[in-house]
Amino acid sequence: MLVKSWFYIGALFGLTGTVLGAYGAHGLASSGASDSLVSAFNTGVQYQFYHALALLFMVLALRIKPLKTLHLAAGFFTLGTVLFSGSIYALVLLGTKGIGFITPLGGVCFMVGWFSLLLAGRSWLRFES
Repeated sequence: MLVKSWFYIGALFGLTGTVLGAYGAHGLASSGASDSLVSAFNTGVQYQFYHALALLFMVLALRIKPLKTLHLAAGFFTLGTVLFSGSIYALVLLGTKGIGFITPLGGVCFMVGWFSLLLAGRSWLRFES
């Protein structure tokens, strides 16, 4: 059941990343937003896409060998996307400056997710040997 959730979350992140990327390229840039805000917004979209694809990879990996560390990685990728990209979107679109401290927490979640994937790889390689 949880594997299906990671698939839907990854697909949702891909869809919303496409929508937000289009808005960033066409609407935000022409709205008079500063170059630094447009750049920050595009960074949020870029990291959202990276982790949408990573979540879809997690689904494939989990179907081959269900590991707790893969679920952990997927969870941290999801949380990282919400915190990192979400806080950047809030900053740029809503002008919410008081939540800037959340962005690095999202980055830490990404790092923990990738570290979890690294640990999963150790088990994966033992499985293949």
